[in-house]
Amino acid sequence: MKPKVGFFEFTGCAGDLLTIVHSEDYLLEVLKAVEVVSFRLASSQGKREGDGLMDIVFIEGSITTTEQEEKLKELRKRSKILVALGTCATFGGVQAMYTGKPNFSKRFRSVYNKNFKIVEAFESKPLEYFVPVDYFLPGCPISPQLFLFNFPRLLKNLPVELPTYPVCVECKWQENECLLLKDIPCLGPVTRGGCLARCPKDNLPCVGCFGPVPGGNFASWEKNLLEKKYQESQLEKKMRFFFGAKIKEVKRGK
Repeated sequence: MKPKVGFFEFTGCAGDLLTIVHSEDYLLEVLKAVEVVSFRLASSQGKREGDGLMDIVFIEGSITTTEQEEKLKELRKRSKILVALGTCATFGGVQAMYTGKPNFSKRFRSVYNKNFKIVEAFESKPLEYFVPVDYFLPGCPISPQLFLFNFPRLLKNLPVELPTYPVCVECKWQENECLLLKDIPCLGPVTRGGCLARCPKDNLPCVGCFGPVPGGNFASWEKNLLEKKYQESQLEKKMRFFFGAKIKEVKRGK
């Protein structure tokens, strides 16, 4: 019997699942080894999954409503391995950049008026705030190479492996010019690698979408830029953009 695998999404842009779908040159061969019981983005049938146990569940997106929270807890009960897919599921994403700030209701109502009562919403949070998560595959979007590398590992009950070095290392490999030397606030030194420096190679500063690198020296990164023309509030906003709900941990480590 083939392992059962499901792909689900909550609050996000579905860019991670789209990245998987766009890996069709390799994906069809890989998926021959499993039974996909749910993958709405790749289905033309609109078929919903059953209520049985799944071997691996991939979930994209953050949790923003009580309805999503209930569904997530149901999926956790039905999954042997649960993987947070992408930055929103791992860190909360852009929608969690104001985590810890007051006035969520005011911010919510600035977008949705008082008559909007379809859902009961709260500040967006990553999956691990509600259920145990076995593994994380960060990125906005995820790296297709990292997904295709780790998918067979999960099928063999091997742990997910991610780069433990910063984006700067991948920048060096590609001989990109360092943007920090131009006084541009690039998050490359404190962001986990895995994206192959997709932004710096186009002369754009790293925005941190793969999340904090283990052991990242945020204090040094901030001190360096404060000595330039930047304010602390500007740098915190830059870190909050993708580090989301992890911002407190990042700041504690400074």
